[in-house]
Amino acid sequence: MGSTRNVTQKLIESHLVDGEMNPGAEIGLKIDQTLTQDATGTMVMLELEAMGLDKAKTDLSCQYVDHNLLQTDFKNPDDHVFLKSAADRFGIWYSRPGNGVSHPVHTEHFAIPGKTMAGSDSHTPASGCMGMLALGAGGLDVAFSIAGEPMYLKMPKVLGVKLTGKMPDWVSAKDVVLEMLRRYDVKGARGYVIEYYGPGLKELDTMDRHVIANMGTEMGATSTVFPSDEEVRRFMKQNNREDEWIELKADDGAEYDKDEEIVLDDIVPMIALPSSPGNVVPVSEVEGREIYQSYIGSSANPGYRDFWIASEIVKNRRVHEDVSFDVNPTSRQIIENMVKNGAMLYLVQSGARIHQAGCNGCIGMGQAPATGRNSLRTVPRNFPSRSGTSEDCVYLCSPETAAASALTGKITDPRNLEDLFGLTYPEYHEPEDYIINKEMLIAPSENGEEKELVKGPNISTMPDFDKISDFNVPVLLKMGDDISTDEILKAGAEVLPYRSNIPEISKFSFTVVDDTFYDRAMEAKEEHGGHIVVAGSNYAQGSSREHAAIAPRYLGQKAVIAKNYARIGWQNLANFGIAPLEFTDESDYDAIDKGDLIRIENLREQLKSGDTVQVKNETKDTELTVKHTLSGRQLEALLAGSVINLYKEQN
Repeated sequence: MGSTRNVTQKLIESHLVDGEMNPGAEIGLKIDQTLTQDATGTMVMLELEAMGLDKAKTDLSCQYVDHNLLQTDFKNPDDHVFLKSAADRFGIWYSRPGNGVSHPVHTEHFAIPGKTMAGSDSHTPASGCMGMLALGAGGLDVAFSIAGEPMYLKMPKVLGVKLTGKMPDWVSAKDVVLEMLRRYDVKGARGYVIEYYGPGLKELDTMDRHVIANMGTEMGATSTVFPSDEEVRRFMKQNNREDEWIELKADDGAEYDKDEEIVLDDIVPMIALPSSPGNVVPVSEVEGREIYQSYIGSSANPGYRDFWIASEIVKNRRVHEDVSFDVNPTSRQIIENMVKNGAMLYLVQSGARIHQAGCNGCIGMGQAPATGRNSLRTVPRNFPSRSGTSEDCVYLCSPETAAASALTGKITDPRNLEDLFGLTYPEYHEPEDYIINKEMLIAPSENGEEKELVKGPNISTMPDFDKISDFNVPVLLKMGDDISTDEILKAGAEVLPYRSNIPEISKFSFTVVDDTFYDRAMEAKEEHGGHIVVAGSNYAQGSSREHAAIAPRYLGQKAVIAKNYARIGWQNLANFGIAPLEFTDESDYDAIDKGDLIRIENLREQLKSGDTVQVKNETKDTELTVKHTLSGRQLEALLAGSVINLYKEQN
């Protein structure tokens, strides 16, 4: 590695505590900040309790309540009370329900250029818009970061994306990242941090960059990074934090492992078709399809401008009578500014349905679309059934496209609004006297170690898991490529209330794929001691929720055999004692079928002695060789049955 550094390399080098900066090698990084949210944070707090932690050892940690705000019975309110007590107990900031989505709120109030962050949410890299190295991770990895331990990952390569030119009217940052997804699909950036640079950066404000950094996750990227420049300084000044700003940019002559260029002049309105963020085409190719819903908001379009532009498009107009125009403000601070500057009035007058500040419909918590009807959303992902409706038809688009389509009742290229309504592209200006609201962020008390955790009746403890051992178990599922964590353990209003109750939430394992799975898993656990599943490439993409590993493990899952894995899902499997095995020859995928009985003998010895494992298919009387790509550190945890087991053995 030469003497010049890009931004990503500078961030890693300044926080490296273990390993060498050689792509693919395991490294350990000092973590300055952590972010947890309620869907995953309940497990993090239970893990901290199981570890016996006294107090957070990070510079700053914050627990947000944004994913599950519905209070249809006691479960969610009890979890909120528990999370507040845990935040106080462990010395963590607490963002109250209704304060907003974790990522934009953290960017507004806590993100600092030059720092590292680990978050138990796959869209944590959104804070890369601030010149941070922000990493999504499973909850257990974040728990160890809170405890002061390094975060381990494979040293990424850096994909440098040069931005040039000027952004045309009627397109915005969402169209830029959708263009990247058109090029790279959902796994084309695996093993990379995406770093944006170039003269085109001046076209993107900090929250525009947040949009792009947020959805780098959908390409499989380890993270996304922007430089910290004068625009970041302006944003921090707006939020009364200019004193925390530092400049951070790539050295002159810095190189990248792979180069890409986006000419902003060439960007057109883009849209991701059902049901993958990588299924991207220009809006003009699907214009005219009727819609039921148009949805503005989420961590993928969280800035004030995103709501303002929608309000200007629908100003003094009514949305189509067949369209549910759902507006999900991303923070209470943004709501206050929308009210002050009239944007909220225009949205309400247009017929918009205004929801509280939170993730809401993005994670299937309300705002589900009607059966068989198209939904346009500015959210980051559209995996099958994620909206809360089975066989949903969710499209991903910009606020401009969503608002234009809300007016016409069909997918509409926003560039056509000039002909349809005589509407010229509104020119955005930052509001004067921007309101800052930190009132719903609660700082931890000084003596939290003396306080008790408050647990309602739905909150269980972490299950105990046995050490990994030989097995002879059936294949309960054989799946294809790109299976997401939403398909392994779905989210939504029916499921998320059980996020702190593993026995109950395990009943929803793989129901999107096969609604008989739970009963068959319980039978296999009783008769054979467990099961395995088989999958294609990019297994466990999407959300970082470790429930997608913990719940199957609770049901007796011994291993997954796949062509390859998404980074966080792969790590979560190892963290909880499920062997993440890979076909050495991908054609062997065809040699195993659902229902086959699979035997592995001397498993512990095989794992200790090398990176390959011999597998016997008892049903077909055949053998094949599989492999693992775990480090020595990960292998120790796998052999112990979980990272928590290993931690207890060593402390």
